[in-house]
Amino acid sequence: MEKITKKIIAAAGGLFIGFINGFFGSGGGMLCVPLLEKALKEETKRAHATAILVILPISIASAVMYLLGGYWDTGVVLTASLGVVLGGIGGALLLKILPSEIVGLIFALMMVGVGIKLVAF
Repeated sequence: MEKITKKIIAAAGGLFIGFINGFFGSGGGMLCVPLLEKALKEETKRAHATAILVILPISIASAVMYLLGGYWDTGVVLTASLGVVLGGIGGALLLKILPSEIVGLIFALMMVGVGIKLVAF
């Protein structure tokens, strides 16, 4: 794939992913992984790791907007933050040791499960 084409796809995908994450408050990573794997032809583990890094500025930008709007709960933020950090470390360590096929399967099953839950409930 040409470098310029790849950059255009990455920029357009980033714009869409940022919008979705800002609008729904999450979901950027769920869209970023398939974009990286399918459109940009990244290997599964690399796509997941890159998506995690892409989520950081998305999360910061969205968080600032929500903070300015007063849409947050200090107690929940403080309590959940510890779990998020520990879970992030655990997930990153597990990503390192699992085969790419298993990572892709777990991700696909999780997306299907979330989709069914959203439609069914």
